[in-house]
Amino acid sequence: MIDAVSLIASTKSAGTPIGGGIAAAAAPAGQVDFAKVLSEVAGIAVDTMKAGEAASIEGLRGKLPLQDVVDAVMSAERTFQTALALRDKAVGAYQEISRMAI
Repeated sequence: MIDAVSLIASTKSAGTPIGGGIAAAAAPAGQVDFAKVLSEVAGIAVDTMKAGEAASIEGLRGKLPLQDVVDAVMSAERTFQTALALRDKAVGAYQEISRMAI
């Protein structure tokens, strides 16, 4: 997930639309479909979590070296922490908007 966020940030700084290779083909030139980018980032996060779980199971069976298990689990942990941080920011933004006087 962090890799996907880094990809988005690097394409923005390079002067291309945000998500360049991720969602640029689905959106008109110069525009990015936020829902599409968010969906793909969430999909990458789920894949990373599944890979960490599969690596731990294979490690318990003795079919995967310990270093590979640790790498996969640490990657899943970073992904989880990033997802929690994004969720907290989204909830905070929603709460701030709901407190605004109309």
